[in-house]
Amino acid sequence: MSIYALQLSSQTITNYTIADGLISDFVECIAADVNDNIWFGTSVGIQKFDGANWITYTTADGLVNDNVKVITAATNGNIWVGTDFGSSQFDGTSWVTYDNTNGLNSSQVKSIDEDVNGGIWVGTNQGISYFDGNTWESYSSPDLHWSGVNATAFDSNGDKWFASPLGGITHFDGTNFTYYDTANGLLSQYVTDILADNNDNKWVGTSSGMSVLNTSNTAFTHHTQMYLLPPPDTLNPVVDIKIDSYGRIWTVIYVGYLAEGGVAMWDGIQWIDFDVTDGLIGPNVKELTLDSQDNVWIATSTGVSKISAITSGVFTMQNNTFDLFPNTSNDKVYIINENQKIQQLKIYNNLGALVYENNSNQQHYSIDVSSFYSGLYYVNVLSSGYILTKKIVVN
Repeated sequence: MSIYALQLSSQTITNYTIADGLISDFVECIAADVNDNIWFGTSVGIQKFDGANWITYTTADGLVNDNVKVITAATNGNIWVGTDFGSSQFDGTSWVTYDNTNGLNSSQVKSIDEDVNGGIWVGTNQGISYFDGNTWESYSSPDLHWSGVNATAFDSNGDKWFASPLGGITHFDGTNFTYYDTANGLLSQYVTDILADNNDNKWVGTSSGMSVLNTSNTAFTHHTQMYLLPPPDTLNPVVDIKIDSYGRIWTVIYVGYLAEGGVAMWDGIQWIDFDVTDGLIGPNVKELTLDSQDNVWIATSTGVSKISAITSGVFTMQNNTFDLFPNTSNDKVYIINENQKIQQLKIYNNLGALVYENNSNQQHYSIDVSSFYSGLYYVNVLSSGYILTKKIVVN
């Protein structure tokens, strides 16, 4: 097990690999159950981790298939597992498998989500199947887009929102299906995930970034640079979306053609991102989950990282006192910390080499970056016991 200091002195990132007990470093999916056990899905089975012990389950135990694509922990303690050959439900003792012969409209499972009443919604490549604990009901084309369902979200009215791989999103109020796509303002037809927040805003992850549909379902706003990349690469494909107990949005970003990615958190004012430069175990981030203490568990193709819980007060302090602008510059960058002096300021290039250092203990800095090569840089600021990292782009 490896532990890294994060940019905030009170946080750590803890990494887990096969050396610590994982059955595979390539972790496809992850979930936290009601007892804060963490479940990992891999191509060779699933594991439960209670903080000390690892328990592995495979087809030999009753799992429908070892190549696991989806894990969801239900509020009743059951674990639901999705594969390309059906879904398995585990109650802690026995396994029950569902496929296209006994309830699912297709055996190729793409998502599993639980509504507030404990109903299970299984997204497949042909639509959605709903399980009330006794019977199944399915919806498919033409009610839903023919490409299937990648995720399901539930608003405060109990309405369902379905994310389609190629057809945008669909709102289902129990009777009517309403469709939203690029013609309505969505960033992309390719929707990977969807989440309804505490105010009934719908956060829609797409291949081009995040679209947010407002409470009245009348207008979209967009976030396209949650995870800062060097120019001209600004695309932020969303892989996963979660919400913590403070109402902050966490998202996974992965840019396949760059083999680069990380996670980003929206604190209501700004996006704060974390990647391998902060200590994450790898750039190919697959999914994240949050336990009851708001620890963030991150599945990657090279292991699992845990970011220790980040309190809301830390980022409130940062947002109220710290400013860096312009974020993209070829001339000067200004750094201001209104309430405290900055004891130390360092800038590193994208390879981790130190290119600038200043220990003058002041509140305002003007830094000439005109001699810097174009690219992505990391600014480390030490102030009042906190170390804050920001990214800047020099063009």
